[in-house]
Amino acid sequence: MADDSSVLVENPYHTARLKPLRKGKKPPKLLAVVHQSGCTGCEVCIAGCPVDSIELVPGPNPNNPGFQQTVEIDLARCIGCQNCSQDCPWETITMYHHEDSYDAWAHETLFSELYVTEERLEKVDTDHGPKKNE
Repeated sequence: MADDSSVLVENPYHTARLKPLRKGKKPPKLLAVVHQSGCTGCEVCIAGCPVDSIELVPGPNPNNPGFQQTVEIDLARCIGCQNCSQDCPWETITMYHHEDSYDAWAHETLFSELYVTEERLEKVDTDHGPKKNE
């Protein structure tokens, strides 16, 4: 991500958190990471993912979120099948060994909706979380 000093936390309000987690006792040997600087947001990889672990990240303009959209892969659900890396017409999805994938994700991810800064989570909590009266 751009600012190395900020701590990222899981966004519990993202719709991906309603999907089932990856099954199995051992994590996959490889995980996919999107190099967002080359991603066009064409969505070809989404169609080929058997576990629905690829999420759209809206572009920076809230009035036109489809412009400059990218994708990100939820590493918690990726099974390492390599479909996305083989399907990507721009070759911007790379498979990394499980232990290296989180460092690669941190360097290659420009925008994330799955993981947000603590400050942004507080704002999302205020806007969308449970109300104090409830």
